[in-house]
Amino acid sequence: MRKKENFLDMVPKRIERIRWKVLEDGKVQIIIDRNGFFEKLVRFFAKTPDVMRIDLDEYGSCVWKSIDGKRTTGEICGVLKSKFGKDVEPLYERFGTYINILKNNKFIEI
Repeated sequence: MRKKENFLDMVPKRIERIRWKVLEDGKVQIIIDRNGFFEKLVRFFAKTPDVMRIDLDEYGSCVWKSIDGKRTTGEICGVLKSKFGKDVEPLYERFGTYINILKNNKFIEI
């Protein structure tokens, strides 16, 4: 990310290898396969599942569904604001933190 770029003009894109589905309640569940060498060792010794499932809340689900590789972060903030109103305030701080979490966990790229 270049420092001169405006965060609200950036376009996030979901990483293609990340699987996800919409649950019956409309919320998103991210599905992470744990097939790496070390993950297989941990699974063998600790008897952990081979798939990790992350259930997003209604705000996170709205953001995830809005990330299409075309919308800017500013447009996604607009979607949140129109859907949830004051409930998402302080919008930009919360949204920026959430996008960074998704990026740092390699669920999206910007």
